[in-house]
Amino acid sequence: MTPTSAYKSALDEWKSLANQIDALAPTVEAFGLAMKNSWQQGGKIMFAGNGGSAADAMHFAEELSVRFHKNRRALAAISLLDSSVITCCANDFGFDEIFARQIEALGKPGDVFVGMSTSGNSPNIIRAFETSKKLGVKTVALLGKDGGKLRGKCDVELIVPSQTTARIQEVHKLVFHSLCVWIDEIADGL
Repeated sequence: MTPTSAYKSALDEWKSLANQIDALAPTVEAFGLAMKNSWQQGGKIMFAGNGGSAADAMHFAEELSVRFHKNRRALAAISLLDSSVITCCANDFGFDEIFARQIEALGKPGDVFVGMSTSGNSPNIIRAFETSKKLGVKTVALLGKDGGKLRGKCDVELIVPSQTTARIQEVHKLVFHSLCVWIDEIADGL
């Protein structure tokens, strides 16, 4: 394999996936409206994920709380990825509780928790959704493959129909960046 052949292989996979993700449009709409409704009620959006999805969680929260393309008012968004909080919680309560414990501290009805898990099987993300439900926090799952254990357990579920983690995360970014364009346009009304 060469760098060119690896690139062309990924591109071919993307072209095939692009034909399938058009069906995600109603879910993208529901995701966007969940965030808009939360902000209109004085709520916040909380993000979490593991590995590459953790980086995406921080990236998405920053684009809402700071800016995307336009200077607009800051929107309440936070990633639950503070290393001190995570390591303290993992040490004292176990790694499966690192996000749930923060949601317990910060979450309230009207908020939205966005959990990212390409497999849908991450125990700490599953626990975060369980805690969110108990607190009346709306749940949005950005998933892949078949949705895993989270399928059917969240208010809004965006399941990317791919088995490749990189493609799943790329679609999550596409979805979120398209929502950021929309949010930039409506932010004055929030």
